[in-house]
Amino acid sequence: MPALSLAERLTLYEKLMRLDKPIGILLLAWPTLWGLWLSSAGRPDPIIFWIFALGIVLMRSAGCVVNDYADRDFDGHVARTKNRPLAAGKLNPKEALALAAGLALLALFLILPLHNWLLIELSVVAALLAASYPFTKRFFAVPQAYLGIAFGFGIPMAFAAQLGTVPPVAWLLLIANMFWSIAYDTQYAMVDREDDRKIGIKTSAITFGRFDVIAVMTSYGASLLLLAVAGAQLNMGKLYYLGLLIAAGIAAHHYTLIRSRQPAQCFKAFLHNNWFGAAVFGGIVVDYLA
Repeated sequence: MPALSLAERLTLYEKLMRLDKPIGILLLAWPTLWGLWLSSAGRPDPIIFWIFALGIVLMRSAGCVVNDYADRDFDGHVARTKNRPLAAGKLNPKEALALAAGLALLALFLILPLHNWLLIELSVVAALLAASYPFTKRFFAVPQAYLGIAFGFGIPMAFAAQLGTVPPVAWLLLIANMFWSIAYDTQYAMVDREDDRKIGIKTSAITFGRFDVIAVMTSYGASLLLLAVAGAQLNMGKLYYLGLLIAAGIAAHHYTLIRSRQPAQCFKAFLHNNWFGAAVFGGIVVDYLA
């Protein structure tokens, strides 16, 4: 492995942590923001908000590093991922693990000043979920469901931080996020389906087969239904449901993109899911402001 300058190494770290691609950070941020606003009736504690904002970036970065470490022997066989730093042999795997551990520890240190043991316990679970997700692609038929739990674990953590407890509605919101994740990550998996089939990785796109589009739309529907039920339990108003209606329209637009199963269109739909998360969050915010 050739010696790298500091600037070159930092550039590779940035790519490894996906800091140059905000899509993943936002997909992790939206459910956490839902949890922060719903657990505080629209008035999250500013300190908790900034702790979670920084934690999102750190944990998403750590998750990306672990994902590339786990897939380093597979990524080289997939056109879209063959140039990732570990797959291309530009960084040492041990160095990547040290980076991931450092990022996770920084995220843990962020919440220690809150002196909230329930939050600390949940953060450990969140870290384990993020670290183990990449390996579920070896044996789990729908690893996207596991990803949805990992990405949505900021929801119960937000309730724990704000309320000191995790009510049932928080777990309902987590399941809603799981179904949303199945929808958008199946779109993502549809892009690499042929490569993934060749190298033996399991994804929802392969598992659902010719029913992939139906599965995506059913997952969107389940997510929106659970969000509506959660809204009823939290006594949300009409503007909240307007946000869900807008999100449903966005999901319908995604159907027009993925029905042809063209990789470029599926990837476009995946990227567009930020608007789905934003619509739900926008409905929450304006409903509390009204």
